[in-house]
Amino acid sequence: MSGNIELLNTTLAAAKAADRAALIAYLPAGFPTVDGGIDAVKAVVAGGADVVEVGLPHSDPVLDGPVIQTADDIALRGGVRIADVMRTVREAYEATGVPILVMTYWNPIDRYGVERFTAELAEAGGAGCILPDLPVQESALWREHADKHGLATVFVVAPSSQDARLATITAAGSGFVYAASLMGVTGTRASVGAQAQELVGRTRATTDLPVCVGLGVSNAAQAAEVAGFADGVIVGSAFVKAMLDAPDEAAGLAAVRSLAGELAEGVRKR
Repeated sequence: MSGNIELLNTTLAAAKAADRAALIAYLPAGFPTVDGGIDAVKAVVAGGADVVEVGLPHSDPVLDGPVIQTADDIALRGGVRIADVMRTVREAYEATGVPILVMTYWNPIDRYGVERFTAELAEAGGAGCILPDLPVQESALWREHADKHGLATVFVVAPSSQDARLATITAAGSGFVYAASLMGVTGTRASVGAQAQELVGRTRATTDLPVCVGLGVSNAAQAAEVAGFADGVIVGSAFVKAMLDAPDEAAGLAAVRSLAGELAEGVRKR
């Protein structure tokens, strides 16, 4: 079975044709439980998310700040496994029909086996992977199997990336480019900053792939600001925080659905 890279491509193209940015939501698998995590994905899509990133919880999430680290810890203590991540992708995709990617560090894939991981992700209906710590020069094996199974390979670029490095990264990637808005870890910020806009401009000079911005966006005003210069707005910590702050799971689902609605409205107001 082939993965859903084409669904991802057409979804991002449809948002562009509608003269707006796509809303991309991030939620960890297994948080607060495996079933609860699947319901959370359904909730953000019902609220207006165009694409969802499902996080594979990891014990050493170097890109993630304290909010997502807390959620990952809850998931790992609950016994989440890669099989649960694949189940999350499968059930979320079957229920929503939107592109579902997995965001993961490289070590779990390396231990699981690249061929096994890509085959299972494609069979589950996944659209691809975001790989924040896989150096592009060491990615040939992954890309070979991802291409074979119809999966996007999304690399992360940062404000520190030099233009030549940007060109190397974007030439190897597919689906979209994840532009980190600032140097640091995930988390909500008071402002997203001018660094992100400059990075998007420099990245676009190297590729025709959509450029989507993450790290720091937490409300409709920030989403509208980023949507003014990016092809997609990626929001993670704000969704996770809404779940963490809720008194119970039902309230958490209502909170993330409401937040997705506000952010979806924001990306349409750029």
